[in-house]
Amino acid sequence: MAAIPRKTILERFRKMIADGVPIVGGGAGTGRMAGRGSAAGLLAYGNANEIVKEMAYEVLPVVKKTPVLAGVNGTDPFVIMPLFLAELKRMGFSGVQNFPTVGLFDGTMRQSFEETGMGFGLEVDMIAEAHKLDLLTTPYVFNPDEARAMTKAGADVVVAHMGVTTGGSIGATSAKSLDACVEEIDAIADAARSVRKDVILLCHGGPISMPDDARYILERCEGLHGFYGASSMERLPAEAAITRQTADFKAAAIGKAKMPSTSQG
Repeated sequence: MAAIPRKTILERFRKMIADGVPIVGGGAGTGRMAGRGSAAGLLAYGNANEIVKEMAYEVLPVVKKTPVLAGVNGTDPFVIMPLFLAELKRMGFSGVQNFPTVGLFDGTMRQSFEETGMGFGLEVDMIAEAHKLDLLTTPYVFNPDEARAMTKAGADVVVAHMGVTTGGSIGATSAKSLDACVEEIDAIADAARSVRKDVILLCHGGPISMPDDARYILERCEGLHGFYGASSMERLPAEAAITRQTADFKAAAIGKAKMPSTSQG
């Protein structure tokens, strides 16, 4: 299982951009979190970096033409990052993303992470190490400063993260508006391009949960090249399909058993 070379992937992406075709990425992982949302990956329920290696044996043998990226917990203090990333590449991963990410924390909790040596900077360092190994790098960022830092680290694709995806049975119920997302994504894109003009930009999360939502954003954000979906690509479609299929089975009528007739004479 050989990783697809970074150069080959970027050539594909550049051609898609030139042809006006959006780049669409899909996250796989809901099933490994027992149906929980992606926020579960941020808590002490398991070793994320070991779990991604376990998942490799389920995913990599099946996927032949599409580059598969590993979600790497860059703040993991028990990983020798250059060795770990090299192992992922040998396994067949074509690139990495910073997930789980402390970027989803804010307020006092985020401040605590930053002050105690478990901050977002470690995720930037991880992306820089992956870039040295010629892995495709597609980090999540949450604001312009993080966009600049990740682009300086060599990020090929910067993904503007708008928060936990809304919708479905376990999705978030509070989120910013699509118009607010447009403003934030534009600011992130401008920051990333101030470092390197050819960086690729995708959007993700928050209220951008359905194709029409992504279309709304793509039509309004200049220079946005596509959409990266996790819950919106895996959990939400599965929920809808399973619910619909179950309802169809439930709607099947039960025929009344015909009792044999008896005659008396």
